[in-house]
Parts: sequence; structure tokens; C-alpha cells
Amino acid sequence: MRTASTTALALCAVGVLGVGPAAAHDDHGRSGDRDKVVTKQADLAALNGSGASGKATVVVRGDEILRVRVRAEGLTPDAPHAQHIHYGQQALNECPGVAQDLDADGRLTTVEGIPAYGPVAVSLTTTGDTSPASVLAVPRYPFAEKGRINYRRTHVPFSDVAGAGAGGGTASAAQVADAVRRGEGVVVVHGVDYDGDGTYSFSRGGASELDPSLPAEATDPAICGLLR
Repeated sequence: MRTASTTALALCAVGVLGVGPAAAHDDHGRSGDRDKVVTKQADLAALNGSGASGKATVVVRGDEILRVRVRAEGLTPDAPHAQHIHYGQQALNECPGVAQDLDADGRLTTVEGIPAYGPVAVSLTTTGDTSPASVLAVPRYPFAEKGRINYRRTHVPFSDVAGAGAGGGTASAAQVADAVRRGEGVVVVHGVDYDGDGTYSFSRGGASELDPSLPAEATDPAICGLLR
């Protein structure tokens, strides 16, 4: 059986994929007093029958996340799990459901989910860069020891996000920050062990649509929640 190595989580290149037309949002990039501290929380629910769950909290001021925490359990144990805050002005800004399962195979792929949650806006890495450029920084994403993640990070800046703006253009850091303050950011944690063999393999789900050399188990979304 082929399995995915750590580099297989290059899957998380979702940030460079655009989204199709969906719900339109205010494009002014302003939301009152931007110096006000705003806290948003998400209940992370299972996707793709992962059986996982969790909670995420972000505290935002200006163009920065002062504090972020992601707690989750029931994930594929002792495996890397890429995690991001997604946003797109043309996305639905919600977690994907049956309507996004375009081929009606009962499985939501990363690409199928993008019209719902949008491109990657923030890479929730453990160290270093947190911009969409770090969607491939697999060694800096948390491993789920015994299936659990307890992630904390402070002073995470927002950045410009290609594909997240009006007409699929670039959204500025300020626009992304304002969108999260409005409750339009979506937290997604990736990686689903469909066959329960303890690793990301090709036995179920086949190859990832992002890279056919990678298993879909490594790329598919496991849990998701809207930051309200």
C-alpha cells in the first residue's frame, strides 16, 4: 500500500485555487472601529465522516489576530493536519455540505469545498510564516498526537489573499481582517483516514484531485466551522 509522507500535505495548496461565483459581500473593507478587539469562535464539526470535532477561537484587532486557539479530537492520530482560516468574497463563507458534493459520491474533496469556504487566508502553522504562502509548510502544521490537537499562537498578521477579492481578484489584508470580524472566516482542518488503517493511503478515496501522487485521505477536509 502506498502511503503519504509528510510532504503529502502539500495538498493544502487550496489557497492558490480560485472560487466560482457565489454570494456577494460588501467590498469596502471597512467595519467600524478597526482598533476594537473582537472575539470570534467556531464549533468545528465533522466532515467526510471523520468523527472528529473541536473548537476554534480568534481574537482580532486591526489587521492582526492577537490570539488563536484550535482544539480538536478524533482526528487521524499521529499524522499532520493542515489547518487554515479560509475566506473569499465570492464564496458562501460557510462549511460545505451536500450541495458541494458535485459528483454525488458522498465525499467532499478540498476543491469541492472551496466555493463554500473560499481560499486560504491564514495558515495556522506552529512557527514562522502564517500567510497563504505557507499552505505547503507541512513540517510547521500540528501533528495530532493520539488524535488530538491543542494549538495556540499569538500575533498572527493578516495578509493579502489572491482569489479572495471581488471578481476573484486579490483581497487586501484589511479586507480579510474585516471579513473575519464580520463573522465570515471559516476554519478548516484537513486529513481523513477513511479506511482506519492509521495512515493516509490510496485504498479509499483514491488520489487527490490536487496532486494524483497524493492520497485523497491526506487532502480532504476533516472538520470545519464558521467563526461567529
